[in-house]
Amino acid sequence: MLNPIHVVRPAVPKDVPALIRLMRALAEYEDYLSDFNVDEQALLSRAFGPSAQCRIFVADWHSELAGYAVVLEIPFTYDLRPTFLLKELYIAEHCRSAGLGQALLQQVAIWGLAKGAGRLKWDVLVGNQRAEAFYQRLGGRPDRKWTAYQMGSLEIKQLALGSRPI
Repeated sequence: MLNPIHVVRPAVPKDVPALIRLMRALAEYEDYLSDFNVDEQALLSRAFGPSAQCRIFVADWHSELAGYAVVLEIPFTYDLRPTFLLKELYIAEHCRSAGLGQALLQQVAIWGLAKGAGRLKWDVLVGNQRAEAFYQRLGGRPDRKWTAYQMGSLEIKQLALGSRPI
């Protein structure tokens, strides 16, 4: 469990350089580093500006920013309660198994509960059994009802321009 040298808290603008380093490490692990385009200015405006698009929580461990969670809010769905999407949860490799992931997810749950969340959703990279075991230990379960789909920027553009056969 966490002790006084472990702190989970909302991210602040001065965390941005360390957050970028951790985000790049996640991008490398998940094999999209060549597509990673987040820079400090973009993160500052999107996470801390007047129209922030996400909420970020960070875990400090031995005076080091060791992990983070990015949460998106979908304002309401069928039950008029928001859905929270855990977009990213990452702990630096050398800091894992110290309880930081659980503490971050717990902070997300506290925040979501205060905002009336109806559900918390997230994706796990296929083949990441360690992440699956972690989430299941905390009460998460695979959603067998839905299959995730995505569309890249090229497909979005083709669809918007009507250049894709229907």
